[in-house]
Amino acid sequence: MATAVFFHAHPDDEAIATAGTMARMAADGHRVVLVTATRGELGEVPDGFLDPGETLAERRTHELAAACTVLGVARHEFLGYGDSGMEGLDTNNDPGCFWQADVEEAARRLAAVLEEEGAEILTAYDERGNYGHPDHIQVHRVGLRAGELAGTPRVFMATINRDYLLRLADTAEGAALLDTEGERPAVDNLGVAEERITTAVDVSAVLDQKRRAMEAHASQISETSFFLSMPAEAFDAVWGIEWYIRVGAEATRPFDGSLLADGTG
Repeated sequence: MATAVFFHAHPDDEAIATAGTMARMAADGHRVVLVTATRGELGEVPDGFLDPGETLAERRTHELAAACTVLGVARHEFLGYGDSGMEGLDTNNDPGCFWQADVEEAARRLAAVLEEEGAEILTAYDERGNYGHPDHIQVHRVGLRAGELAGTPRVFMATINRDYLLRLADTAEGAALLDTEGERPAVDNLGVAEERITTAVDVSAVLDQKRRAMEAHASQISETSFFLSMPAEAFDAVWGIEWYIRVGAEATRPFDGSLLADGTG
């Protein structure tokens, strides 16, 4: 059995980007470890949502613990940095935020977990962090460097197959993906072109767990959100595959179907 470490920026990112892969690996008996760079304390939350005296960081920590239970995560660690906020905000300049972290120092923190776990697999994000969020870009930088420091044999960048989404948006199943043609540039700015992708993991069998992991993050993903309000058929089409680029590997067709495709068991 293998140990896989999934590295994410904020609580709820794991549910959106890699929850299906995590659930599949856990169900197959592999050890799944999650490392989250921040507690997501700068996320938006509706007025009155938090209990009196409760901080958003506290709520998101509890939500993440619930999502970990849903997904079968064996160990979770916070890397210990502050949330940087969205691109262009003054909070990006906070010396304690993840965006301002020294990459070598942060990578050593993550590498320590990789070494403790003897991890065979590490996932981070693509070089744009899928959509340009500063903390997601930093996950890419820190994650890939940590993999080098720890000598992790398989490093993957979780990403979005932009071409797949654009094709899907033109089908009946994907009609909920875009409300109007005017929203298409946002999709054009997501992820990477399909030609770069090496690995497509079919997570359709564990979509119930993926959805429940999203639901656990109620402060950020409400029942009326884009993620949870789409019809079941659209949800299956949008979220039924999780996409990765294996670092150092050539893109192939058909895609490899597992982070363990070349034989580790």
